[in-house]
Amino acid sequence: MRARTATALASCTLLLGALALTGCNRDSGGGADGGRTVGIDLPRSDSDFWNSYQQYIEKGVEDDGIDALPLTNSQNDIGKLVANVRTLTDQGARAVVMAPQDTGAIAESLKTLEEKDIPVVSVDTRPDKGSVYMVVRADNRAYGEKACRYLGERLGGKGKVVEFQGDLASVNGRDRSEAFASCMADEFPGIRVFELATDWKGDVASAKLQSTLAAHPGVDGLYMQAGGVFLQPTLALLERRGLLKPAGDPGHITIVSNDGIPEELDAIRAGKIDATVSQPADLYAKHALRYARAALDGKKFTAGPTDHGSTIVEIPGGLEDQLPAPLVTKENVDDPALWANRLEKTG
Repeated sequence: MRARTATALASCTLLLGALALTGCNRDSGGGADGGRTVGIDLPRSDSDFWNSYQQYIEKGVEDDGIDALPLTNSQNDIGKLVANVRTLTDQGARAVVMAPQDTGAIAESLKTLEEKDIPVVSVDTRPDKGSVYMVVRADNRAYGEKACRYLGERLGGKGKVVEFQGDLASVNGRDRSEAFASCMADEFPGIRVFELATDWKGDVASAKLQSTLAAHPGVDGLYMQAGGVFLQPTLALLERRGLLKPAGDPGHITIVSNDGIPEELDAIRAGKIDATVSQPADLYAKHALRYARAALDGKKFTAGPTDHGSTIVEIPGGLEDQLPAPLVTKENVDDPALWANRLEKTG
């Protein structure tokens, strides 16, 4: 009798422990069965652009009452991204929002998620292989082309331009670099371009720029593919070398950036840089969450114009919603429609 009683008590203890654990998971956002839960991985925290995106994601989750697990951050490490996605799905995520920075190395994770019938929304980057429910992204080739034409026209088709290339393992780095190079070769052959691979790292860009300026004095222009990581170290270096001259002054280096963060807009106002292409951090977050919910609802989309001023295009393995990304110059830097101006007012 005593043995049976002890066994029964032990079984009850184990059952209560399991129920308590289930309750904790429910409270943490996993949901009773995980059927409506979204897992979100942030790509990095060393970029002002992605930190802004995180603010919009957190606000969207709260405002729209989305059942989301605690955010993870893969810190620009594909190994961490794979581990984070596994953790999110183990915790009950039935849809995943990610922004893989190495777009070639995520294929196996996408295959696993597809086998588990877990839809994926990829933000800002398009995986090289694998199925996705939707890619939320701007036309990155247009980034390179806009930067090329702005610099080419400003420099009158002559001079020397330095380009900070993003990580070429990323589709964004490839798209911007290839488009910039093709445009320069076709439309401004009189401009010499120095391509500096940076792996999206500000310290690498700064070190390589310093070497290039020493070897090739008289640089006329600079294209930074990501202002969020390149802006501050670049401006600091140019200032130390006495090369940070206001726009319109002799010796001014014409600078075009990508991202559209508040610091870039302030630099345009101050005449330190000339232009940027504004990546829509707010729309990335808004539509990533929107498509995650749509996937859980079983909705289907097709190629063509959207109701929010973009175009969905077919890509290998899924669809891509190409959001607008305007060129920002001194003429339109105060436009209240720019997300960075709204971000300044709200937070």
